[in-house]
Amino acid sequence: MNTRILLNCDMGESFGAWRMGDDEHAMPLVDQANLACGFHAGDPLIMQRSVALAVQHGVAIGAHPSYPDLQGFGRRHLSCSPEEVTALVLYQLGALDAFCRAAGTELAYVKPHGALYNDLVRDDALLQAVLAACAAYRPGLPLMVLALADNGRERRLAEAAGVPLLFEAFADRAYLADGQLAPRRLAGAVHHDPERILAQALAIAAGEPFADIDGKRLQLRADSLCVHGDNAESLAVLRRLRAKLDAL
Repeated sequence: MNTRILLNCDMGESFGAWRMGDDEHAMPLVDQANLACGFHAGDPLIMQRSVALAVQHGVAIGAHPSYPDLQGFGRRHLSCSPEEVTALVLYQLGALDAFCRAAGTELAYVKPHGALYNDLVRDDALLQAVLAACAAYRPGLPLMVLALADNGRERRLAEAAGVPLLFEAFADRAYLADGQLAPRRLAGAVHHDPERILAQALAIAAGEPFADIDGKRLQLRADSLCVHGDNAESLAVLRRLRAKLDAL
């Protein structure tokens, strides 16, 4: 665990003429940038420019691999075998890392996106498949996973694979009682009130309890805090959140 919680943001999620997020605004305010690798968003030029922007601001670069689902923005659950998942994650790491190497840097960690990220919470074989990809790509390459009320399962499988873990919490998402993210189909699954986003973020950063989607107390231990780049309300409070976190 870091003594100071880090801020991360999903970025590089534009594609061709289509624009997503405000990376130029967000990049100077975060510690870690999760960059799309072409399977849910991002194209070669977007990836190259996103890496350059992260390097310009001294931000650690994480690969943000997903299921091959451009049309669904990586949020649809696909029936991929563990072998396929290992291969598709390796493919995406290699693609993004090519731009990192050309820019004189390297991947700092891996954070799966969307449906793949959520599937890792429930499926041991898929989590092991992603861990295998991280271990095969580079020894010591960390995997970022969801901070739950109990992460014993994730720690056990990661230790067996020899992969370090980073635990992530979300400023702008509602939670279920066990620490899983509330499904987006539920009303209130994404927070849009800037004050609520800020309050939840600061509670997590301080290790204090906050309210889950049912109003019950939930406490999480996290290394990094995500603010979504495609949530305008989150970006609106990002500067305030950065200042308050720096003051802790």
